[in-house]
Amino acid sequence: MLSFPRQMRVVVVDTSVFVAALRSADGASRQVLRLALEGAIEPVMGQKLFLEFLDLFERPGVFDDCPVPAEDRLALFEGFLSTCRWCEVFFLWRPNLPDEGENHVVELAVAAGAGVVVTHNVADFGGELRFPGVEVMRPREFLKLMR
Repeated sequence: MLSFPRQMRVVVVDTSVFVAALRSADGASRQVLRLALEGAIEPVMGQKLFLEFLDLFERPGVFDDCPVPAEDRLALFEGFLSTCRWCEVFFLWRPNLPDEGENHVVELAVAAGAGVVVTHNVADFGGELRFPGVEVMRPREFLKLMR
């Protein structure tokens, strides 16, 4: 098992990481999903993030350049979901992010006690309100942290 603090093992994996993992077999995003499937990290999932993931499969163009067939993408998503701890968000923090659509990701991290939000859209999380103990980082940065 990895030796970094437990809070840093509890993570919110943004949809951008899932899409990137499907597009590149050798990238950091694929390694993050692999860590989840191996039980080395504990991803958390909430209702809004789950719906955002489902929306990916219906959104035109998202997987146009994806080498993974549609049925395998769904199987990987189901496998990933099986590793996630479901967390209900009872209190909305409204962190006032530049991309209002990402507020739910930070709210999930706070509610679940996650130490990290792993995303390719780091700039979307540069709002005014900061939460101690929640770091936002790209997959490659997260993997470096774990070493």
